[in-house]
Amino acid sequence: MKNILIFQTAFLGDLILTSSLIKSIKKSFPEANVSIVVRKGFESVFQGFSYVSEIISYNKKGIFKFSRLLKEKNFDLVISPHRSHRTSLLLFLSSIKRRIGFNTSGFSFLYTDRVKYRQGKEVHEIDRNLDLLLPLKDEFSVVVDKKPELPISNPESKVALEKFNLKKGYIVLAPGSVWKTKMWLSEYYGEVAKYFLKKGKNVVLVGSKSDLEACTKVHEIAEKRTINLCGKTTLREFFSVIKEAQLLISNDSSPVHVASCFDIPVVAVFGATVKNFGFYPYNKDKGIVAEIDLYCRPCGIHGGRRCPEGHFRCMKDLKPEVVIEKAENLLKK
Repeated sequence: MKNILIFQTAFLGDLILTSSLIKSIKKSFPEANVSIVVRKGFESVFQGFSYVSEIISYNKKGIFKFSRLLKEKNFDLVISPHRSHRTSLLLFLSSIKRRIGFNTSGFSFLYTDRVKYRQGKEVHEIDRNLDLLLPLKDEFSVVVDKKPELPISNPESKVALEKFNLKKGYIVLAPGSVWKTKMWLSEYYGEVAKYFLKKGKNVVLVGSKSDLEACTKVHEIAEKRTINLCGKTTLREFFSVIKEAQLLISNDSSPVHVASCFDIPVVAVFGATVKNFGFYPYNKDKGIVAEIDLYCRPCGIHGGRRCPEGHFRCMKDLKPEVVIEKAENLLKK
């Protein structure tokens, strides 16, 4: 096992949650070169990560061309948390001798080792990813390191805070999401922002350019007294801002997992999705989910563009005072 590849070209949160798998592989095979394939645009996520030798980006085009590239690198083993048909076929065409993936992957028969994809109340995505090491345990001394991690140093985060003129002790709100049914109401985030501003806290809004509409609305509801960094940070600056926060309040999205990497208290607002999918805050002592029980939840593994029932009660009925109370309880801890 001289050259090992991890393949994860899913969304940012999924990629962050592979960090435990990366660490475990490197600690199990300390002499090996560990490479990772990521979605184009996410190359900086694991930049400087001591467990990774090479970061390879893939734009999800040209299966045959990319498989040839991987073939030329002579990997001995590939482990893929990504479950798409494209990934299974691409890795098969790359002629990597040993290929480990989940039994629920598209074209899973193309893997040499198939691992059961566990689901349930207490099964987190991190633990599922680490299950991919099971086929190796009979042959090798496997080391498991469950703690998620991002390679952001204190000096790097200090530079980011200085750039945006932030002082520690601020609250971060992340009101955006790729999926509309994962988004708590901007009006409610605005009320949360006003609550903490009244208490003398600085409130910082984060998100990508696609989250600009939601963040702008929250900013305006809070009488433009928040620090709106939406679309203004690089990925690593975004990580740094969360790393130095006192508390994060976010939808079921990547900021939740960034906070888990740095043990930052986080309230995760769940609507269309549920904890059973495995993407709740990993540190249970510092993470809590705000949600309400409804007959129609969950309505999709990723959420969707609109509420299938037309009422969107999962978010509308989850009032700001409920989230504020959970946030205060975490801060008291």
